[in-house]
Amino acid sequence: MNRTLNCLVVDDEPLAVRLIASYVERTPFLSLAGKASSGAEALSLLAEEPVDLVFLDIHMPGFSGMDLARQIQNGPRVVFTTAYSDHAVDGFAVNALDYLLKPVSYEEFMRAASRALAYYSPKDGVAESVPMSGFITVKSEYRLIRIPVKDIDYIEGLKDYVKIVTSDGQKPILTLMSMKSLEEMLPEAEFMRVHRSFIVNMDKVRIVERNCIIMGQQLIPVAESVRKRFLTALGMSSL
Repeated sequence: MNRTLNCLVVDDEPLAVRLIASYVERTPFLSLAGKASSGAEALSLLAEEPVDLVFLDIHMPGFSGMDLARQIQNGPRVVFTTAYSDHAVDGFAVNALDYLLKPVSYEEFMRAASRALAYYSPKDGVAESVPMSGFITVKSEYRLIRIPVKDIDYIEGLKDYVKIVTSDGQKPILTLMSMKSLEEMLPEAEFMRVHRSFIVNMDKVRIVERNCIIMGQQLIPVAESVRKRFLTALGMSSL
């Protein structure tokens, strides 16, 4: 089954805490276990609450983020968040999973979160694709929505969002995720990223015309770099 990672956000700046906490809450495979404004407070929370991942500011008065990271090296993985670019070497010296420079964008956050998911996933170190139940779960407008994988027709990238189009007659689902993160949630044998902005369910492909897949009223471009692999997967000869 897909793993949900419990996260702790630690920063002495309230705005920074709120931003990273909001990113955690938007990400389907993350759960917010707590927030702390100092290293000492974080250490106390870690003693009470099981945590997999800590988003940790380096510069905090007193007991700093680096001090905390040194104390929990055998515990949860750490992603440093800082306004200073000269601490990357120190960060990796304490086995930090990633290093994010403020202001942190959601795309950068997702990169680190996906690395954490891969770290905690089974043996091969690659994030699991799809839950055994045959569903994926995404957040949309503060709701969690379970989507049967077999019902997905295609997925379209729209800048910071992705649009999931299904065959059940419901309106498309918009979720704040990266295409890469969503691609990693889907079974590779059934889905293909045919263009930087499109992932298709190969079982739903019926018509291919030149460099496009026709799905209802939607024309989905097929990138030249994947065209041969795409046609081979369909058992079609070159068009």
